[in-house]
Amino acid sequence: MHPERREPAYLFTEKQVADKSETARRFLDTRTRLNVNVEHADNFLVKRFYNLDHNAYMEGSLPAKYKELMGLVASACLRCDDCISYHVIQAYRLGVTRPEQEEALSIALIVGGSIVVPHQRRAYELLTELYG
Repeated sequence: MHPERREPAYLFTEKQVADKSETARRFLDTRTRLNVNVEHADNFLVKRFYNLDHNAYMEGSLPAKYKELMGLVASACLRCDDCISYHVIQAYRLGVTRPEQEEALSIALIVGGSIVVPHQRRAYELLTELYG
């Protein structure tokens, strides 16, 4: 039997995150601005993908915070700084601790190799702004 899927319970709003971190604010502002262009395209396939992505990160058999940590590892291995920022912010909003995020980034380093290091540096900058 599959557990009911539900929206995650965030501890912080995006505004609270943006107020705490300049790096997060720049990322969130840019993402919001650029998403307007995507929305204006009114592309059915993009909408379906966004819906799939949204539903994948809902609470389910795995807690949403674990899914965000998996997203962080995959994003670091794929070397996507925007994706890393997104998952660091979402994990923070869900109450993931800094040591949990750092351990996830260490797994990414093992899986992805030394090419992950420059992306890890930028992730640590964001973590420092969020957690101190």
